[in-house]
Amino acid sequence: MSVFKKTLLTLGFSALGFSAIFIVSMLVFFNSLYYELNTESLKNTANALMEAIGNDRLNEIFSVNTHNNGDFIQLQKIDLPVGVNGAYRLTLIFPSGYVLWDSHVTERLVNHIDREEIRAALEGREGSARRYSVSTGMMLIYYAMPVFDSEENVTGVFRLSFLIPGFWARLSSVLFPFLIFSVLMAVLVFFAIYKFSSSISVSLGRLVNITKTGASLLSNPDAGIVAPEFLSLEKAIRAMTYELNFRLEQAKTESYRLEAILNGMSEAVFAMDSNLKLHLVNPKAREIFNIGNRDIIGLSLLEATHSAELTEAAKKALVSGAVLEMELSFHTGTEQQFQVYVSPLMNVKSGGVVLVLQDITRLVKLERIRKDFVANVSHELRTPIQLIKGFSETLYDAAGESDDSARHFIEIIRKNTGVMENLTNDLLTLASLENNDKNLNPFGIQEMEEQNIITLINEAVLSLEPQAKRKNIEIIVDCADDINAFVYSSSIVQALINLIDNAIKYSSSKSKIWVSAFMEKEELVLQVRDKGIGIPPEHLDRIFERFYRVDRARSREAGGTGLGLSIVRHIALLHRGKAEAESHSGEGSAFRIRIPAVHPYP
Repeated sequence: MSVFKKTLLTLGFSALGFSAIFIVSMLVFFNSLYYELNTESLKNTANALMEAIGNDRLNEIFSVNTHNNGDFIQLQKIDLPVGVNGAYRLTLIFPSGYVLWDSHVTERLVNHIDREEIRAALEGREGSARRYSVSTGMMLIYYAMPVFDSEENVTGVFRLSFLIPGFWARLSSVLFPFLIFSVLMAVLVFFAIYKFSSSISVSLGRLVNITKTGASLLSNPDAGIVAPEFLSLEKAIRAMTYELNFRLEQAKTESYRLEAILNGMSEAVFAMDSNLKLHLVNPKAREIFNIGNRDIIGLSLLEATHSAELTEAAKKALVSGAVLEMELSFHTGTEQQFQVYVSPLMNVKSGGVVLVLQDITRLVKLERIRKDFVANVSHELRTPIQLIKGFSETLYDAAGESDDSARHFIEIIRKNTGVMENLTNDLLTLASLENNDKNLNPFGIQEMEEQNIITLINEAVLSLEPQAKRKNIEIIVDCADDINAFVYSSSIVQALINLIDNAIKYSSSKSKIWVSAFMEKEELVLQVRDKGIGIPPEHLDRIFERFYRVDRARSREAGGTGLGLSIVRHIALLHRGKAEAESHSGEGSAFRIRIPAVHPYP
């Protein structure tokens, strides 16, 4: 059904219903008013007539005339005002309900004790009623008043009635003009509703056309407008339609740009909802997991990749709401290594996850080659360096004190051989840390054990006490005796030795070094703090890289290999923790190792 028909029928039936309710309500009101006005007029007439006759005269009539067992008694003579025997009917009634006298009826009447107005008068009140009279067969309005004697006793009832035409009979005389007027009003109302419905229909039709065709109607903005009140609405819809079209074009452009980016990426991308149902897969992902041209709508991540690890990672990201990063291996014809980034869609109402897989197979192979090369070279160099060191010590002892020149050159050989030995040892340690997993580490411990941390700190400090005493440096230990954690004890000692050794090397004489351990949010924090030369802010991000030196000349002079902090970092990673540094140039440095206090390999 069209808007025009709906509006016409709705307004038409509404007007018809309202009119019917209004007419019925007015007729009920006027019917009540008609009888109330006539009753009030009859009351005034009855009061005037009763005053004209007089209360004493009425008492005399009731006292003189009696009835015997209810027999009707006709008065011989009652003088009444002129006109009573015309339109008005007067009735005198005994307290027993029998009629003493009636101005219009001479035969015997029934007992009136049950009449509403009579009961009210016998109770000492004035009463009124309207009804069809049984004796006359007409609609009468009755008004009754009590007649009192000197002692205020009711001696009889004075009732006056008046014949009036019924309300509907009176209304019939003006019914025909009323019907003509009603028909004319209905025609006018229907015409007004018709025009109004037509105007709304045309206006809404134009607004619908605007929403369908967009802002193209701007060339003729006033065409077809019927209802002026729709002008502002049309302008608003035009502006909204223009804005929507503009945003739609922007969205299309962004969609094309996103599609071009995804198609050109060398990484595999999966986007899915909170139920892990895919809704976007780029060509690289289709190629890696042999999805081909299959429709991915409704396809789950597990069905597309056949990888339980990826599915578990996506679920974990949904639950935690955090970005996850991991390395996974897949056998898609050949073994491939991927760096996987899992990010939940927190700003999307329905939720979801995005997975990005970067192929790092070549990098892993190169890294493995590099590690093997470093380990092999360090291992091969270790024996000749030890031989050179041993023979140099032999030559130094054999040269004797007389040959100062030879001893000087041999001392240089010994010193540099020691540097090379330290370097190869550190390279081997670093290679072992990089290659080994949780069940094997370069310090000879096959399983993690719960260790008392203060014991490990004291062991590291004790091994460096001679070096600290040479510079008059005090090492202060701050650690509770009851702090325990699951660690590889020898690796933690080595990490503390590296940090304390650096603090001693780069602190001035007679300074202090603080070594502490404490618990923070279920993490064990090992901290070494000094008041040394400090590290400039631009170097803090790189100090844990291998061979990175803030001041190369000073580092060589101090005898460092450039691998100590890198070893510390890898020891922290071995414990599933991290290493961090805080420093200000000239104010000292603080190095921390944060590791889980509980066993990281359940």
